[in-house]
Amino acid sequence: MQKSNEKKEFHRSKKTKKEMLTQVLMRAPMCVWALLFILAPMVLLAFMSFMTKGPLGIIQYKFTTENYKDMADAVYATVIKQSLVVAGWTTLLTVLLGYPLANFIAKVKSKTSTILTVLLMLPLWVSGLVVLYSFVILLNNSGIINTVLLNLGIIGKPLQMLYNNFAVVAGMLYMFLPFAVLPMYSSIEKLDGGLIEASKDLGAGPVKTFMKVTLPLTSPGIFAAVILTFIPCIGYYMVTDMLGGGTNMMIGNLIYRQFTISRNWPFGAALSMVLALIILLMVFIYTKLGGDLDDLGA
Repeated sequence: MQKSNEKKEFHRSKKTKKEMLTQVLMRAPMCVWALLFILAPMVLLAFMSFMTKGPLGIIQYKFTTENYKDMADAVYATVIKQSLVVAGWTTLLTVLLGYPLANFIAKVKSKTSTILTVLLMLPLWVSGLVVLYSFVILLNNSGIINTVLLNLGIIGKPLQMLYNNFAVVAGMLYMFLPFAVLPMYSSIEKLDGGLIEASKDLGAGPVKTFMKVTLPLTSPGIFAAVILTFIPCIGYYMVTDMLGGGTNMMIGNLIYRQFTISRNWPFGAALSMVLALIILLMVFIYTKLGGDLDDLGA
């Protein structure tokens, strides 16, 4: 009997070790990938941010904190502030416009919902350069909008809609709207209709039902939409370059120019670390407000 128990225990132990080895082998590729392409670059950036720029952009391995102190300069502080403002406005407008659209897609028939979802994804299948050049044609002084308004006599002279914050926010709104709609659509679709009916049976009107039932239950999707919009917006520099005309600089543009034109890699690395900290702070706030990180992949 004792030998039989020892034999069972041996096989159980052997099975457990085999399962552990299988799990390690299955997780190893992802761990190696994360180590090489996420953790290692971040460590390298953090290290470089404390180095010194030498002649002709050569990095001198002398420890300094000047790269971070330079950000207190009014010029760089203004760029960071403007980045937060533009990203904030884009995120707010994207959520306000995206929520009704997500609600509509979730409530229509399955076939119609599929067609609308495909149409929503179309901007993601088109080259970003094509989209941005379309906005240039649409918004410039001799563009479609100004031409129509002038011909109708609504305006006396062309509106300046290009190369300002309006153009930047409009371009980002168009490009990031699908990222906001999809997680909100996922939350609304999972909403139990019986809860809404129960709220109406208890005497709550449409507004009160929305505020007390629908909005709280779909808040994870809204939080996910905020994260998926705000984080790319704050570091996206192509829209600002093309629609802002180079005059409306954001932190992404500043980082790009430090690594390419100025060849000040240590300062560019310091700016990148600040951007990474802002992103981590947003994710931290998101989780504290009750958001689930799994919803970011919805």
